[in-house]
Amino acid sequence: MNPKGDKPKSKITASRKLSLKMLLLTRACEDLERERQEREEEKVRYLGDKLPPLQLSGLSLDELQKMCKQLHSQIDVVDEERYDCESKVGKHNKDIHELKLKIQDLGGKFKKPALRKVRVSADEMMRALLGSKHKGSMDLRANLKSVKKEDGKQDKVLTSEDWRKNVEAMSGMEGRKKMFDTAGGAQ
Repeated sequence: MNPKGDKPKSKITASRKLSLKMLLLTRACEDLERERQEREEEKVRYLGDKLPPLQLSGLSLDELQKMCKQLHSQIDVVDEERYDCESKVGKHNKDIHELKLKIQDLGGKFKKPALRKVRVSADEMMRALLGSKHKGSMDLRANLKSVKKEDGKQDKVLTSEDWRKNVEAMSGMEGRKKMFDTAGGAQ
């Protein structure tokens, strides 16, 4: 590169580039024409090998019928080969298409980076989630339902004497009988 940072000047002039492009194009056209002629010659050669010329002069009716049956059997064989080749080509084209899709899928994915542990307070998390709606620190308990306590059973505190009386009353066979009667009556 030049010290100024410009692109280096080409050593080939524009007219020389154009003439080289023209030469390349003419050479490519000649190669394409030669390949087409080679394919045509190969096709004629192949058909000459597979299909000898027919000699129909001087044949009787039975010989002509035999030749027709033989030609029909050869046509059937060729049709089977053609069908097999077409199915193989279709299968290979389908496989190629699927592999191209896989390559595109693999090329499009990127490797996920390993996550790091980050310590975030509740306020910072709310600010990140809610954005501008977040106002200072929110009281999360404000959204909880309030529960009213019943004064009857919950406020009653058993004293140590009440507890002992209750245990003594339930001890022994009489206590078990009372528990059984109350459990059976409730059902």
